[in-house]
Amino acid sequence: MIFKSSVHRASTLFSTELSQVLRKRCLSTAVSPVELAHDEHIPADGNRSHRPLLILHGFFGSKRNWQSLSKAFMRDLSRPVYTLDLRNHGSSPHARPMTYSHMAADVFSFCQKHSLRNISLMGHSMGGKVAMALALHPELPSNLLTDLIVSDIAPVRAKVSQDTVQHIRAMEIIQAGNISTRKEADEIMSEHEQDPSVRSFLLTNLEINKATPVKFKIPVDILKEGRAEIESFPYAPGERSWDGRALIIKGKKSKYINRHNIPLIDQFFPQNQLKELDTGHWVHAELPHEYRKLVVNFITQ
Repeated sequence: MIFKSSVHRASTLFSTELSQVLRKRCLSTAVSPVELAHDEHIPADGNRSHRPLLILHGFFGSKRNWQSLSKAFMRDLSRPVYTLDLRNHGSSPHARPMTYSHMAADVFSFCQKHSLRNISLMGHSMGGKVAMALALHPELPSNLLTDLIVSDIAPVRAKVSQDTVQHIRAMEIIQAGNISTRKEADEIMSEHEQDPSVRSFLLTNLEINKATPVKFKIPVDILKEGRAEIESFPYAPGERSWDGRALIIKGKKSKYINRHNIPLIDQFFPQNQLKELDTGHWVHAELPHEYRKLVVNFITQ
């Protein structure tokens, strides 16, 4: 009982300290983290908290995008695997503001609630930026993160992507169009996005009810407001660095990681390993076996 009490006191001190700092980083008097929806895959030994893998999806994505891989990671690693829906995505609450500091606070709150430590934290695209923002936090306790895995995104402050602008515009038209089928929604989306695989991904957010017009499960208005923040990053080059183990996975055909921003990655994460797979931006979806092998080898080495 003495051991449990000590752990509880340390956990309470740790959570209070980081929560206070996260409030300061948000330039707000209070950060109210939202409770994130999640899926969990627990190994046969019942371990729910030791050396878990946490997976964060990208913009317009959800934990559903990682269903197959998360099960495979649990089998390969014999560790608990948690996939999270970030705020304003999937089944998680809709909440303003849509900033990386607030999303990092949400993830930390999840870790606190589930007593997770020595985490391997993995994120794709926007989820990768959330993971990096948490890793770079000035008061991050040393026992929270063990490994960082970032998939096809760099810690840069970029301009708003025109693809994102077009995708949100298409969603607005679909919601205002009084349509009732996915086919109609896809026809509208095709005027703004030519790639059928991207359209299919975006339309996973569609909610279809025969009695009412289609709508999106995600809050399109909040995501539209937050799109500039999503393209940004909360830390400037040289402001912070994280000396832990980091794996950066680049899609060879993608421009999100390039010769201009690789030096920034090295500044923020000096111990990083950069690996490349012959894919576009959706590295884990295009070459899941190869992606899985890279991640498992990195975590277990």
